[in-house]
Amino acid sequence: MKALAAAIAILALVTGPALAADRQAPSTDHPLLREIAADVSPDELHATLERLVGFGTRHTLSDTTSDTRGIGAARRWVKSRFEAIGAACGGCLRIAIPTDVVSGERIPKPTEIMDVLAIQPGTSDPNRVVVISAHLDSRVSDIMNSTSDAPGADDDGSGVAEVVEAARVLSRHRFAATVVYAVLQGEEQNLYGGALLAKYAKAQGWQVEADLNNDIDGNIHGLNGVVDNTHVRVFSEGTKAVETPAQADRRRYNGGEVDSPSRQLARFMDGLADRYLTNLAVRMVYRTDRFSRGGDQVRMLEAGYPAVRVTEAVENYTRQHQDVRTQDGIAYGDVISGVDFPYLAQVTRLNAITLASLASAPAPPAEVKIEGAVSPDTKVSWTPSPGAAGYEVWRRDTTDPLWRYSRWAGNADSLTLKGVVIDDWFFGVSAISADGWESPVEFPGPAGAFVSPPPPAKAP
Repeated sequence: MKALAAAIAILALVTGPALAADRQAPSTDHPLLREIAADVSPDELHATLERLVGFGTRHTLSDTTSDTRGIGAARRWVKSRFEAIGAACGGCLRIAIPTDVVSGERIPKPTEIMDVLAIQPGTSDPNRVVVISAHLDSRVSDIMNSTSDAPGADDDGSGVAEVVEAARVLSRHRFAATVVYAVLQGEEQNLYGGALLAKYAKAQGWQVEADLNNDIDGNIHGLNGVVDNTHVRVFSEGTKAVETPAQADRRRYNGGEVDSPSRQLARFMDGLADRYLTNLAVRMVYRTDRFSRGGDQVRMLEAGYPAVRVTEAVENYTRQHQDVRTQDGIAYGDVISGVDFPYLAQVTRLNAITLASLASAPAPPAEVKIEGAVSPDTKVSWTPSPGAAGYEVWRRDTTDPLWRYSRWAGNADSLTLKGVVIDDWFFGVSAISADGWESPVEFPGPAGAFVSPPPPAKAP
C-alpha cells in the first residue's frame, strides 16, 4: 500500500490534479476541415478575379465615380458580393466600410481610403477575432500612374479572390469566434489599408488572434524558371513589433526570438496543411515579409496583433508592378493568364481551414509561465482559456523549428514535467475544447503572448 501511495503521489506531481491524470485528450481530427477544403472552387476564384481585372485599374488614386472602371467601382462590387453571400447564409454577415482621409508621399492630396469588411460574428466568443485580408488596389510601373490599365491579377486580385471565396465557403458554418473577411485599399501607396484595419479593430475592442494577410498567391512560374505548385510561403515576424526594451532584455536572456504569436500561427498552418491538404506544404519563412518589401500585415503587427503574410512559393517579377507590354520578347504585366487557379484554390483551402480551426478552438492560454531554475524538473503554468476542456504542454529542442513532444494536462492550470531540465528545452501550451479543437501554442512570457498588454500611459 505504501508503494502504491508513493506512486500516486509521484503521478500527481507529474500531471497536476487527479482529474487531469484521469482524463484523455480529445481527438483533434476534424472531418469538417476536409469538407471545407473540398468546397473551395477554382471556378469561383476565376469568376471573382475576372471581374476584378475587368475594372481596368484599381489604383488607389483612380476613378471613384464610374460604375465600370477604377477603385470605386471595384469597392462597390466587393461590397455587393459580400452582401450576396450574406443573404445566402440568412444574414450571417455584417458589412462594415471603415474610412479615413489620408495624404503622404504617394498620396499627394487628401484621399479617402476605404476597407470593405464582411464580419461573421462568433456564436460564443464574438470579441475574439480571426481575420483574412488582401488588398484591392493595383498599380503599374509608375506608382503614381492612376489611369493606365493595371489588371492586378496576382497582386493582389488573387488575394481578394481568396477572401471572397473564404467568405462564401465559411459562411455556411458557425464558429465560436468572429471571422472577418477584409478587402483593403491603399497597400501600394504605403500600407494604408492595413493601418485602417488595425485602427478599426482597436476602435471595436477586438481581441485579434490572427490576421492571415494574402498577397500575391496565384503564380507558379518563377522568374528563374522554377515551377512550384506544391508549396506556399508563410512569413512571420520573429520578435514583436510592440516589444518594450524591458521585454527585449528578458527575451534575449531566456529565448523567444522564434516564438512570437505570428510564428506560432505559421507552425499552426504548417501542421494543418500536412494533415488536411494533399500536395501543398507550408514553407515557413522567418521574416516579417520578403526582403526589403512589405504588406498590410505589417500595420497589424505594429498595432500588436498576430499576423502572417501568405505568398506563392515562387514569384515572377515581370508580372508585378509593371506596365502591360511586350519588350525584347518578354511579356510584362500582371494579367489573369499568369494565375494558376488550381494552385490558388489550394492556398485558399489552407486559409479556410486555418480560419475555421482557429475560430472553433479556444483562445490560447494566457500568462504561460515556466519555473525550474537549478531543478531537475520544470513546472509549466497558465491562466485557463474560456471554453477549454484541457491543455497540452509542448516542448522542443531550442534549435528545433517545430513542437515535437507533448503531455496532456487535462483541465489543470499547471503541469510539472519530472526529469525535464528547464535549461535544455523551449516550452509552450495549447488549449483544447471538449470536441478536440486545439489552439495555437503559446510560448511563455511577453515574447509569446497572443494578447499584448496595452503600452504604459505616457506621462502628462
